Amino acid sequence: MARSDNLQDTLEPIFALLQKQELVESLAHRQAGSANPLVEQLVHRQHEAELSRKLHSLNAADIAHLLDMLPHKKRLFIWGLASDQQASDCLLELSENSLLHLFAETPAERLKNLLGHLEADELAVIADFVPEDLLAAVKAGLESGERDWLETTLNYDEESVGSLMSRDSLVVYSAWSVDQAIDAIRQLEELPEQTDQVFIVNEQRVLVGALPLTALLRHRGQEQLKSIMNTQVVRFLPSTQGQEAALAFERYDLICAPVVDERGRIIGRLTVETIMDFVREKNEHMELAKQGLTARADLLDPIWRGAKTRWLWLAINLITAFCATRFIALFSSSIESLVALATLMPIVASIGGNAGQQTAALMVRSLGLDQIHKHNLPLALGKEVAVSLINGLIWGSLLGALAATIYHNIGLGLVLLAAICLNLFIAAIAGIFTPLLINNLGRDPAMGTSVILTFITDSMGFFIFLGLATLYLI
Repeated sequence: MARSDNLQDTLEPIFALLQKQELVESLAHRQAGSANPLVEQLVHRQHEAELSRKLHSLNAADIAHLLDMLPHKKRLFIWGLASDQQASDCLLELSENSLLHLFAETPAERLKNLLGHLEADELAVIADFVPEDLLAAVKAGLESGERDWLETTLNYDEESVGSLMSRDSLVVYSAWSVDQAIDAIRQLEELPEQTDQVFIVNEQRVLVGALPLTALLRHRGQEQLKSIMNTQVVRFLPSTQGQEAALAFERYDLICAPVVDERGRIIGRLTVETIMDFVREKNEHMELAKQGLTARADLLDPIWRGAKTRWLWLAINLITAFCATRFIALFSSSIESLVALATLMPIVASIGGNAGQQTAALMVRSLGLDQIHKHNLPLALGKEVAVSLINGLIWGSLLGALAATIYHNIGLGLVLLAAICLNLFIAAIAGIFTPLLINNLGRDPAMGTSVILTFITDSMGFFIFLGLATLYLI
């Protein structure tokens, strides 16, 4: 929390300058007279110089945060004031929406220059947002080894370890002594970030072990690495999914881990920073997907674009809601005969929807953590059904008693109790199997689950309550 407050304090002067510039330029523009263009130009340059000084004191991550907070016009203005080195570093920190906007509005020559400051593994992070012709031109300017690395990385699935790994592995040979390994490390210009161990390979560059840097310093210089190394090393194939790697990092408290090919040869490294970024982005996508939005949606988007990004799921919601109302239409005569049904049926649908969403949230999380398989699925289903029936009996009895008291109709209270119990039972089953079905289809279970579940609980809530009322009360 403290860092957020400090960041806001740091950015506040820039926001104040932008607001001041907009106000002063607006006043200058209203002034009549031949000196008006000169005044505007002078004011504009003064503000530009002051803003540039403020920007140069910020690091790339803070500038990227600032750009994400600004509407399009001001974002472009600040982007133009950033130095090429700052702007290049910002590319790795910006949100997807800001990247797309800036790539679309920045001249190709400047973009090429900015991308030229990045290394191959950094280019791989944002390659999906770079226009193909520009990416090809940047590739051509790389050394052959870096170009091959970039092309290989881009061939992997975007959520795989291959697309997340970096080249900067700290590798030593098993035949070396401790002194030889330390001398080799000392000759490096700098250690790769998030390095807590050296990876040990044989003459064919096949990974045979690892050794923490602290252990390397503690052993005698004449000892051979192969006699003191740890052979049980957590390693990943480039085809391994990022979510699986993230679970391994959490399980084994990893700082970094080697990536090997099918022959066991080390080809790269995965770091905790990369994994944390992957998990954060994955969670952001899931939260937005629950509401029918993508990561490219932006609260500061132009109005028309923001409206269009929400059309698909609003349309789906309207269709499912309309279908749910058809169940009400089937019992219109029952509602006319007993008006109390109209006031009580939203309760049945609402409580079923809430219970189903709770079950679905637990199921989506369990799928994300890879905790669900065929052996424990029946147990999870039985537990959720039992919980729903208990809640149905408790809250259905309470609501049934209230309904019976208010409308002086015990039968109505009993029907309400039965409808709530049955709808919560259905909600539990739907909450388990809807995310599971979507996941088995290869889709993100967070996307679509809410809409489908709401449709099921609303439709069945209306149908069960009105159906029971028609059978036993009308």
